[in-house]
Amino acid sequence: MVNVLGSDDDPMMHADSSTPRTGDYPRGCTEKVMVIGLDGATFDVLDPLFSMGLMPRLASCMTRGTSAVLRSTTPPITPAAWTTFLTGKQPGSHGIIDFERYDASTNKLLLNSTQSTAHVRNLWQILSDHGLRVGSVNVPMTYPPMPVNGFVVSGFETPGPKSDFVYPKSVREEILQRWPDPTLRTNWRRSMFGGDRLFADNVAYMSRSFHQGADMTIWLGDRFGWDVLMVVFKLIDNLQHKTWKYLDPRWCDRHPKRRDIARACFAEADKAVGRLLDYADEHKATVVIVSDHGHGSLEGKIQPNLLLKKWGYLKLHGGGVQGATRGKTVLDRLLGRRKKFVRVDDIARDLAVDFSQTRACVMHAGMAGFLYVNLKGRQPTGIVDPADYEALRDELIERLTGEDCNAIDPNGRTISPFTQVNKPEQLWNCSRDKQPWLPDLILTPHDGLAVVRKIRGSKAINWLPFRKIEGTHRKEGIFMACGPGVNNAPRFTTHIVNCAPTILALLGLPLPDDMEGQVMLDMFATPPTILKERSKKAEPTVATEHRDSDVFSDEDMRRVTERLADLGYLE
Repeated sequence: MVNVLGSDDDPMMHADSSTPRTGDYPRGCTEKVMVIGLDGATFDVLDPLFSMGLMPRLASCMTRGTSAVLRSTTPPITPAAWTTFLTGKQPGSHGIIDFERYDASTNKLLLNSTQSTAHVRNLWQILSDHGLRVGSVNVPMTYPPMPVNGFVVSGFETPGPKSDFVYPKSVREEILQRWPDPTLRTNWRRSMFGGDRLFADNVAYMSRSFHQGADMTIWLGDRFGWDVLMVVFKLIDNLQHKTWKYLDPRWCDRHPKRRDIARACFAEADKAVGRLLDYADEHKATVVIVSDHGHGSLEGKIQPNLLLKKWGYLKLHGGGVQGATRGKTVLDRLLGRRKKFVRVDDIARDLAVDFSQTRACVMHAGMAGFLYVNLKGRQPTGIVDPADYEALRDELIERLTGEDCNAIDPNGRTISPFTQVNKPEQLWNCSRDKQPWLPDLILTPHDGLAVVRKIRGSKAINWLPFRKIEGTHRKEGIFMACGPGVNNAPRFTTHIVNCAPTILALLGLPLPDDMEGQVMLDMFATPPTILKERSKKAEPTVATEHRDSDVFSDEDMRRVTERLADLGYLE
């Protein structure tokens, strides 16, 4: 049972932060840990900015401590990676692979929430059970917030400020008085005549978001007290999605004004990080800085459903059904409706797929593609006999990774569009029976490509002209640490699944025996004592009072999917 100090109506304000721990454990390397999340950050961008002197505070953390290339999940997608960070488990165990989850029994898509991970315990619950006070600000995949020994302001999948975005609820109105946009929108505005001024305004919103994140974290940290405190600067990721071609050394000098605006935004992020580093020093806290994945260029989009159609695995309805779906989208735009993105939860209508004649389909895509076999007894329209299931999966892997799928990129090189096509149970060593919503195959695209599920045109890959190039994810994120207990060591390589056990080891706490990550021994000045404890069964939380479909109303779904679509996470 989570030990919550103070009730939801009367939270512990201005509390003494030296909370007594439960259990008889050896003293850790530090009494407090501050975690700063830089969503999507990559050394490919940061190292040059360090050399230019534009991010001195972040660079100082690295030089007085240690750093690592942090390998992300496969695929390197925000919800999967941050959930792995929080649980110390791979996606096959915690079950989050994308913002969406396919419900095979209804042939519909649902949005993931904390309800979706009610079967696993995360870092905040584990620390709370040990009597430590925690604070979490804008960490993705924390909506709706669950009870903890401290406070939670949920992440950017939160529908908006009218929702219950904070625990405890009693502090909600005070937050909104100070920060009317506490969970942040994408807010990237477009205009045919906007030019550099609109670009600068868009980037300025991101700069303000970093200072808001630091302000909110310090205000709440002082109000509640803390032992472990975390904030995520989500819009680092958005900044790179929208300005990658002004950051990439291949192209950045083509438009020096926008290049300098984008770099200046990173400098503002560094100032916000600097305030948090000072705050951590005041509390004698060890600092951990982490990203969920890296970043690189998005130069093309691949349509696996077009390939499946070409190869005879997928059948579309006639042109009338496809035309009706596209016509509604065009009509919405002509009428000026705000629904620039409309997710039809009935996939058969949304994709115009004739499932009575379809054996396999990519049901959703978030950079990677998630393919499902249309299986008898699972989907309501299933046509593939279970006896043929494995053979069909093997056949599809061979087709999608074979020479028949090769393509020529704009530089004239032959590439395989998919670098990996995996069966989840082999990739994550998990049981499909325990996670029935896992896809049958995961399609990881070649660097520079993103998977889309809808079929547009007749080319399997649509390469983007320079004016449309943006950013997308890579596996290589960042890790830094400095402060008490941290070694001054050269850069190493590790995995995001190792973050949760490492934070527990820093604090001298035992690792639950079902954690899949390992302690990063390279970062410790003195090797820690690593203890194990029997993992507790996940206790019901506020989130479990709802079914997944109840967490988000129809209006919530619209708001969240529009936000995700604007970033390119959804079509």
